[in-house]
Amino acid sequence: MTTPTHKLLALFILGLVFALSVATAQSKPDFSGTWKADIAKSDFGSFPPPQSTVTKINHKDPNLKISSTSVSDRGEQTMELTFTTDGAENTNQIGNIEVKSKLKWEGAALLIESKASTEQGEFTVKEKWTLSDDGKSLTIVRSWASPMGETTQTVIHGKQ
Repeated sequence: MTTPTHKLLALFILGLVFALSVATAQSKPDFSGTWKADIAKSDFGSFPPPQSTVTKINHKDPNLKISSTSVSDRGEQTMELTFTTDGAENTNQIGNIEVKSKLKWEGAALLIESKASTEQGEFTVKEKWTLSDDGKSLTIVRSWASPMGETTQTVIHGKQ
C-alpha cells in the first residue's frame, strides 16, 4: 500500500537522482569552438611567446579533436591531434615525434598527461584545462619537464 509519505519519499529520491545526473553532466564541459590565445594575458614561462595561436576544438565526449595553428619567429606551425577523454592512451605524431597521452576528468577540469622521447631525452607535459562559467574563456595550465629543465605556462584563450 502506497501512502502519501511513500510517494513524497519516492519523488524526493527521483528528484535527487535527477539533480545528481544533471550535476554530473555539467561537470564535463564542452570545449568545442574556435579559441584565440590572449598573448598579453598569458604566461609562457621560459618559452618565448608566439605572435598568435588559434585553436579549433571539436569535442564530443569522449572524443576530442584539436587543430592548432601558431605563428612565431620560426614561422607558422599547425598541429592536428586526436584524443579520447576516457583514460585510454592516445598516440599523436607532432613532426617526427611520437607523443603518447592520457586524458581524464577531474570534476569540470580536463587533465592531460603527455610523454615523448626526443634526441634531448624524454619529456613530460601535464595540462589542466578549465572553462570559465560563461564558456567564453579557456585556461590551459601546462607544466613541462625535460632534461633541459622545467617550466609552467598559463595560456588564456578567448572564444571567437
